[in-house]
Amino acid sequence: MRVAASTSRIRRLSLALLLALNLLNYIDRYVLAAVEPEIRHAFFPPEVTPGAAARDQLMAAMAKTGSLATAFLLSYMLAAPIFGMLAERMSRWTLVAIAVAVWSLATGASGLAETFPLLVLTRCAVGIGEAGYGPAAPTMIAELYPVEQRGTMLAWFYMAIPVGSALGYALGGTVSQHWGWRAPFFLVAPPGLLLAGCCLLMPAPPRAAAVTPRHPRATVADYGSLLRIPSYVLATLGMAAMTFAIGGFSFWMPAYLHDAAHAGDLATVNVRFGMITVVTGLTATLVGGWLGDFLRRYVSGAYFIVSAAGIVVSAGFIVLMMHAADGGPSPSPLLWVWIALAVFFLFLNTGPSNTILANVTRPTVRTNAFALNILVIHALGDAISPPILGAIAGRSWDAALSVVCGMMVLAGILWFWGAAFLERDTAAAEAAPDFS
Repeated sequence: MRVAASTSRIRRLSLALLLALNLLNYIDRYVLAAVEPEIRHAFFPPEVTPGAAARDQLMAAMAKTGSLATAFLLSYMLAAPIFGMLAERMSRWTLVAIAVAVWSLATGASGLAETFPLLVLTRCAVGIGEAGYGPAAPTMIAELYPVEQRGTMLAWFYMAIPVGSALGYALGGTVSQHWGWRAPFFLVAPPGLLLAGCCLLMPAPPRAAAVTPRHPRATVADYGSLLRIPSYVLATLGMAAMTFAIGGFSFWMPAYLHDAAHAGDLATVNVRFGMITVVTGLTATLVGGWLGDFLRRYVSGAYFIVSAAGIVVSAGFIVLMMHAADGGPSPSPLLWVWIALAVFFLFLNTGPSNTILANVTRPTVRTNAFALNILVIHALGDAISPPILGAIAGRSWDAALSVVCGMMVLAGILWFWGAAFLERDTAAAEAAPDFS
């Protein structure tokens, strides 16, 4: 009885701390998006030029500031596989503590950057720090909870994405309005250092305690076997298309609402979009995780189906949003309604899509499966989408958002395809020799 109570306590503490870290993770990412227009003005001030020359200058400036997201994600995705291997060879909480301290210090340094190249370097350092956390965290949760509960537990963990993103928008927009674009970066750093210290006080989680004994180290052949799991491959490719869409959508949304939709000043649109993201995104993430677990009992491939249906419906609401924004100097009041519904259905896949990764991979390769997933989805997704969409948006916001919708539909197609393989691949992972 005492052992069971202790394990339950470790589970709760681990989930709570990992959730807090993920929350800070996304606050940091979207503070940058919130202050992008101010950074653009500070480092690439507009010149008084007529017509086409002005549009070319704006397009070039937006492509450059979009590269800040690319710099972060390149370092993040390239470092993730390295840290995935380290997570199997050292204390995960120690690794996470070091990673969080690095990204927090780098975030503070972003506010000190006096030149644009220095700002790029600090964002690269943030990416390296977050790479130490990204692969380890969901794996720890997956190993602490059995397959029947993973969708719900991972949904709680990933609810930090909409909440953290919203807080990043609101914090960045509000604080920068009063104290400039550097201040939000300074504000985010100290909580990260505090949470890094908390990680060092955590008891070591039993690896796969809920489902399996300590397993041997993975081999190269084990990693190659991931490519022979259809559910893993299709989930990852769908997440890459989704990440391209959501990375560009979220990075440029404050600029779109301010510059193109004329929905208010920068602080106002950041706060409004942030509030919509936190309410609808939080609700959708938890509903998606619960819905996937519930439908799994009745529908084959439920996690894929929930993910696919949600993202296709979201694309439809983005089209309606574009039409509502075409109302001239003031947008249609329905603009914010369509945005809210688009965000809700976009986040519906967060829990189910990550649950697929956990359920179809064996414990020997699970950490590295998440690391490989991080590498692929960011290499093909939001590492490239902000500058690409920024360059397109410099000429046409409608064209940029049409690309976003197209990638969302592609994600839906890949996920609907994956539904046929999910039950078979989950059963194979549970029946593997290292899975009791």
